[in-house]
Amino acid sequence: MDTLDTYRRIVQDVLREYVPLQYSHGNIQNEAVFDHETDRYLVISVGWDKFKRIHGCLIHLDIIDGKVWIQRDGTEYGIALELEAAGIPKHHMVLGFHSLDVRPYTEYAVA
Repeated sequence: MDTLDTYRRIVQDVLREYVPLQYSHGNIQNEAVFDHETDRYLVISVGWDKFKRIHGCLIHLDIIDGKVWIQRDGTEYGIALELEAAGIPKHHMVLGFHSLDVRPYTEYAVA
């Protein structure tokens, strides 16, 4: 299995862990959205909290040029740690939510 297929499998496996999470309030569910053609992977939170509509992106990952780009990370501890533990090295992950001038000071890839 090549690196790209391995990263796709890891990303999907890690994100699937967030789908069954229950929120302490409201009627909110997480949904995994995987686009295999463009290598976009999301976990979306959808539902209602009393009279307020909830619809937001919890996690957004892209695979671009062989690297996993973390575009949005709404997790408590950081999705990068989970991806690394599952086998994706730090130098193959880009913290896309950081600006270009901040990325060189992280332990992750710049781009």
